[in-house]
Amino acid sequence: MPWGLYIEVGRPDQVGRHVLPDARTSAVRAAAASVTVPYTWLKVPTPPEEADRRLPPGWVVDKGETGHLMSVDLPGTEAGATTAPEGYTASVESGDGVTYVRVHDRAGERAATGQLAVLGEFAVVDRVVTEEAHRRRGLGAFVMRALAAHAASEGASLGVLGATDEGRALYETLGWKAHTPLAACMYRP
Repeated sequence: MPWGLYIEVGRPDQVGRHVLPDARTSAVRAAAASVTVPYTWLKVPTPPEEADRRLPPGWVVDKGETGHLMSVDLPGTEAGATTAPEGYTASVESGDGVTYVRVHDRAGERAATGQLAVLGEFAVVDRVVTEEAHRRRGLGAFVMRALAAHAASEGASLGVLGATDEGRALYETLGWKAHTPLAACMYRP
């Protein structure tokens, strides 16, 4: 796409999302004009009120989904970075250009997940989630370290992601830097 990237999500509440690297009005309008399927999203690196002024009718800014555009320089693989915390097992699998880290507890229940795509020197991290019953045990940090180690092994040197407020707090402890608000916009004609 000339204005950024498109990611298939495949959920009823989010069919896919366009991710724009900048918030120029022409780029936001071109991406929005290309959309015909409801529940397609735009992620725009700008405050929500700025994005709202650039969108055509049928689009809404979801202030609850607005977050932060973050990045980190990716280090080499650290020793022990891919060892799951005690009581958990982890797997790293890749398919269709996406790498998934999945963490399960002793009973085999999902405890945490995350995914990334490497695009040249960039690694885009997405959908990092720790299930409520497993929070505050280092699983989110483990998933992020495992994803970063994999991305670095694939030649990526810069990690990027969109973070919620809660996620931002975790990512900053891991060396990620917030650069700008990230407006979440949804097509609902």
